[in-house]
Amino acid sequence: MDKTPPSKSDIVQSVDVCIEVLLNVAKNPDIRLTEVAQNIGETKPRILRMLRTLERRGLVRKSDTGTYRLGTTAIIIGTAASTQVDLVRIANPVLEEVGQKANETTQLRIIDNGESLCIAKFEPMRDLRVQAMIGRRRPLTAGSYKVLLAYLQPQVQMQMIPETLPRLTKRTITDRGKLVAELDKIRRQGFCVSYGEVSEQLVSVSVPVLAFDGSVIAAVNVGAPAFRTQKSDVDRFIVLLKEAASKISARLGW
Repeated sequence: MDKTPPSKSDIVQSVDVCIEVLLNVAKNPDIRLTEVAQNIGETKPRILRMLRTLERRGLVRKSDTGTYRLGTTAIIIGTAASTQVDLVRIANPVLEEVGQKANETTQLRIIDNGESLCIAKFEPMRDLRVQAMIGRRRPLTAGSYKVLLAYLQPQVQMQMIPETLPRLTKRTITDRGKLVAELDKIRRQGFCVSYGEVSEQLVSVSVPVLAFDGSVIAAVNVGAPAFRTQKSDVDRFIVLLKEAASKISARLGW
């Protein structure tokens, strides 16, 4: 993941100014056009065009008296940002608790740009363990991260499944019909278990985490080397993960 800060040549100046306009409205509710222009050091016609654009997208709203404050879209973005920040903060101690009880690696993953993305992890202190990496991406169509795909609305789910499914191992599902049937099963049982779909040496179990509105916002996961993972271990992981998902979901307001 590239963490290099953007250079000046990467900046779109008009977008940069527009963000400054939005921040001015956020910091100063019921601010007037003249004040925004003065604060930023731009002309009123240019700031007015930006405010109208932001208003059209619901990021700001104009009052009857001509002042501006944040709109409903800004509230949605703010709520989503707050939830995602809270998600990692809330999940970290729960991941550690599960990881210590299971003595295996745990992860928290979300959907990002059509893939599953690791945003938090815990690794036990043992020589042979699954290596997790924050920022690592995996296909949504393989492994236990399919649990994230399973709970999407059907029309969205179909859009997220590519025509050609990538084969990562000989156990990876590459038939769309079989994948859809598997997603239905995952949704009914409330968890997903993967044996060697991403790596032949990996057993992975995932359970969905619910946001305040009941939608699936993330998945908690245990990954373990296949050679030491028995059916009884998988059953224990499922119980631990369901408890963990319930804790995180409750703390998010569900």
